[in-house]
Amino acid sequence: MNRPLLVCGVDEAGRGPLCGPVVAAAVILDPARPIAGLADSKKLSARRREALAAEIRDKALAWQVAEATVEEIDRLNILHASLLAMQRAVEALDPRAELALIDGNRCPDLPCRAEAIVGGDAIEPAISAASILAKTARDAAMVALDAQFPQYGLAGHKGYPTAAHMAALKAHGVQAFYRRSFAPVRAILQNPPLWPPGDSR
Repeated sequence: MNRPLLVCGVDEAGRGPLCGPVVAAAVILDPARPIAGLADSKKLSARRREALAAEIRDKALAWQVAEATVEEIDRLNILHASLLAMQRAVEALDPRAELALIDGNRCPDLPCRAEAIVGGDAIEPAISAASILAKTARDAAMVALDAQFPQYGLAGHKGYPTAAHMAALKAHGVQAFYRRSFAPVRAILQNPPLWPPGDSR
């Protein structure tokens, strides 16, 4: 009897934020150890995501989380940096995947067969699992960064361009962890405030 194909789900988190790495995950689920409640990470509460992430790490046949840095995002663009993070996650799996199911419409260059599935994080359990690991890992990185730079409110908005985040960015300036190729960040770099915050002029 043929053994089942080793299939991994792959997804990323952090394409839209103005700062921090883009994070990807690859997960090979174990059919003998099903995980109830897998869904697109964006549809789950933070508490539910954390609980599922712990269960995925415990029960999956293999899982890996990888990232592409801010410098790579600025050099390559966010799409290619996302694909690079996905490639790193898949290549680090042990055992190796024989088929990779990728959320979205583009596949990274991989050592195995790959198939892109638009909206895959909502319909393929392995992609849902990857989306949960990627999202929780990136959120944890933003919370850690918030502890170092509390003035930006990163633990709340996770780097997305909210009104509060844009106000903080204009007030406190562009740190090294910001994506300088992103238009809102580039605009502030090109037109910095004429005086520091709190100046009464």
